[in-house]
Amino acid sequence: MARKMTVGLWVLLLHLSLLLLKPEAADSRAPRQAYIVYMGDTPEDGFSTSSLHTSMLQEVLGSNDVSASLLYSYKKSFNGFAAMLTEDEKTRIADMNEVVSVFPNKKYQLHTTRSWDFMGFSQQVKRTTIESNIIIGVLDSGIWPESESFVDKGFGPLPSKWKGTCQVSSNFTCNNKVIGARFYRSDGEYAKEDAKSPRDTDGHGTHCASTAAGGAVGMASLMGFGMGTARGGVPAARIAAYKVCWSDVCRAADILAAFDDAIADGVDIISISVGGGYPTDYFEDPIAIGAFHAMKNGILTSTSGGNDGPNLATISNVAPWLLSVAASTTDRKFLTKLQLGDNQVYQGISLNTFKMQKKYPMIYAGDAPNTTANFTGSISRYCLGGSLNPNLVKGKIVLCDGIGNGIISTGETTLLAGAAGAVTQVTGLRDFASSYPLPAAVVGDDGGSAILSYINSTSNPKATIFKSNEANDTLAPYVASFSSRGPNLVTTDILKPDIAAPGVHILAAWSQASSVTGLKEDRRRVTYNMVSGTSMACPHASALAAYIKSFHPTWSPAAIKSAMMTTGN
Repeated sequence: MARKMTVGLWVLLLHLSLLLLKPEAADSRAPRQAYIVYMGDTPEDGFSTSSLHTSMLQEVLGSNDVSASLLYSYKKSFNGFAAMLTEDEKTRIADMNEVVSVFPNKKYQLHTTRSWDFMGFSQQVKRTTIESNIIIGVLDSGIWPESESFVDKGFGPLPSKWKGTCQVSSNFTCNNKVIGARFYRSDGEYAKEDAKSPRDTDGHGTHCASTAAGGAVGMASLMGFGMGTARGGVPAARIAAYKVCWSDVCRAADILAAFDDAIADGVDIISISVGGGYPTDYFEDPIAIGAFHAMKNGILTSTSGGNDGPNLATISNVAPWLLSVAASTTDRKFLTKLQLGDNQVYQGISLNTFKMQKKYPMIYAGDAPNTTANFTGSISRYCLGGSLNPNLVKGKIVLCDGIGNGIISTGETTLLAGAAGAVTQVTGLRDFASSYPLPAAVVGDDGGSAILSYINSTSNPKATIFKSNEANDTLAPYVASFSSRGPNLVTTDILKPDIAAPGVHILAAWSQASSVTGLKEDRRRVTYNMVSGTSMACPHASALAAYIKSFHPTWSPAAIKSAMMTTGN
């Protein structure tokens, strides 16, 4: 992928230029930001990649401190580096002969067990004796190693091919199940809620890792919901966790550093439920770049498609060598009843673990604006942050409006305002249920209109929200409304996503440092949580790829991907 001049000749010319020409001093006052310099394959002529990166930076930085600028040197599995540069310095490096692309350190987003039984993949499915030699590298928010899903009882010594490490700390160790763990933070800035270790304080990484390769754990549930055996698709496989996502963001430079390590560490499959929100040129996409070099080393990368559906052309991970995974439903749904003061009952959806003991007063959010903060009813109706008047909503069930395309409040606003519960009316599909930090239900716009009419028809409107009930979804499986759609805007003649996997109401392990909803105001802590998203679909596909790999160790990523896409029941 690099141009034809050899690295050795390039280094020689670079050093000559440094001797003959004194570098122009960079303007230390110009603002700097993190850029990634991608240079293709690692050199094959024995020259030090780190020295090359340092020399390139020295040429453009002059007397400025190169070590202070350099964030990462990618040298194990591909060639490149990340550094703090001004716009002028970035341009000068981009003009260098060996550079393929230079792009900003962009932000990426995190995109669950009945699902395996629903797929027909039972606990009794045929297994190979070498499944325990398969290593799945999970690039995510880290892992909670104490989870029962990651117990290493019965596991033998580490696979001989494993070259990785465990970044042990005072609160984190690995075992023969979770055999490796690293963490990455290019800017070195950690929030109070972040653990400066591979420990997962979010829950997302633990959930994805256990979905792919967690051991079988009986009587698992989300506070009684989804009761059963939680297990991964390849429970005998090993896990290597690479923490690239934090409480605020996942950064491109950290993602590339994790790919660089994972490939060299000896993983067999890479699973990454992360995306940029929109597709970008492959030379400026860290997931596409990392997965390309993984593919060249015989490693398939499984990625989530994104959660921006049902709009078209919203899928974000579209490179041809990736396995891009959409989210489909399973055969369970969760219904939540709302009973009004006139005894009319409306069917909503949510994962409501709370049980109200009485009827509470109701109010429409549009009638309770926080005028002291300059909000009007046209904004407060959506229950957006800070928009509600606590004096008007305290101790009441608040009726909120959804914001187009099924976007609804997390419940944080109503909770902070002191509400007893929340009901949100939405237009469109309601094919997945979410958890909220207080009693809540989501109803259709027809039910919402009737509830609003009731509120306006009486001087003392009241209601109660019941605990959710599990029901059977006879239409499953179908692609979830939130799952990002094609077409592929970067390579228009290649269809994406490649495959769909269960991504709705998935029960899997969870971090004890995070609440059910992930909100700090939510005091509930669980060992297993139920979540929906293409993030949950991705590790299902990753596990199936690992399962195939255990039967066909010599198959290429393309062969495994082809087998998955062309096989049906």
